[in-house]
Amino acid sequence: MAIQGALFFLLLFLADPEACCLCNQCIAVAERSFESASIKRSSFPVGFVFGAASSAYQYEGAASEGGRWPSIWDTFTKRFPDKIRDHSSGEVADDSYHLYKGDVAAMKDIGFDAYRFSISWSRLLPDGKVSGGVNQEGIRYYNSLINGLLANGLQPYVTLFHWDLPEALQDEYGGFLNPQIVNDFRDYAELCYKEFGDRVKHWITLNEPLTVAKKGYATGEDAPGRCSYWYSPHCTGGNSATEPYIVAHHLLLAHAAAVKVYRDRYQMSQKGQIGITLNLVWTVPSSDSKEDRNAAFRALAFMFDWFMEPLHSGFYPYVMVTYVGKRLPQFSSEQSQMLKESFDFIGINYYTANYLIKALNNGLLCQPYR
Repeated sequence: MAIQGALFFLLLFLADPEACCLCNQCIAVAERSFESASIKRSSFPVGFVFGAASSAYQYEGAASEGGRWPSIWDTFTKRFPDKIRDHSSGEVADDSYHLYKGDVAAMKDIGFDAYRFSISWSRLLPDGKVSGGVNQEGIRYYNSLINGLLANGLQPYVTLFHWDLPEALQDEYGGFLNPQIVNDFRDYAELCYKEFGDRVKHWITLNEPLTVAKKGYATGEDAPGRCSYWYSPHCTGGNSATEPYIVAHHLLLAHAAAVKVYRDRYQMSQKGQIGITLNLVWTVPSSDSKEDRNAAFRALAFMFDWFMEPLHSGFYPYVMVTYVGKRLPQFSSEQSQMLKESFDFIGINYYTANYLIKALNNGLLCQPYR
């Protein structure tokens, strides 16, 4: 089956409005086609884990049931229905909140080994904070789901944050724009370890922090829908040149804090693993030219290394420091040490790859991210 790649232009850094004309830092994705290979279960090594995955807002439904309070995605889909292709929302979604037993039975029948799902933060902590009280109905729901999975031979892989930040925290202090989010996320994560960690052996702190920073705060496509007015007049406010970096910074610190409390207090007794899931579009230079190779390198740095390098070394990649400058926050020595090697595994959401060429300054409007 031939797969065609569309030609489009991508800015390699979130530019200031004044710098938006710097199209010599853009890259173009070259059009190619190739034949996809046939993949079978036997293509994978013995012990490879096969499973299904979901996210709370997209699957659970019951948005106003069981003591759950709104998340930023509830607010976003109601305020900006035109940003959702079919004007749908997670109010009902797949109704897994009510139908999860059938879902579990279907996964067992298919022969899956595991189910990766995310916990709705505001279903456990309606106002986002432990101090605001724990919703016991939410605890019971996830206990029932986890117990049902194990009873049917399925291992739970639990994601703590799949983009559905409690609206209460967004309203109170701006959510991931504020460093206060780090402690609130840590406390929420610890609650999950306490309640479910005796049975959950695989924890994922964050799903695709790149998507949160990019689409939530650079382009405004996703909740909470923030971007600069020069990018789109239909956003809730924001600064596409600075906020994505602030949000990514706090996402990384929140991840590190959640990992630290798990390792310090729970991992030895619960004997589980904790990691993070990143996403990227792999980039391949369209030619052997230095310009195309540099374009592919920079693209990966601003998608994958943005998060992977701090997780590995405690520092942002040099190419980002060079291009972003003072707009890129800095880690303290203590934060850098906390981030370094703060994972037992790395999950990769991999969708596709692009051939890249360096784009010339040809009058195209540079986007903050595209």
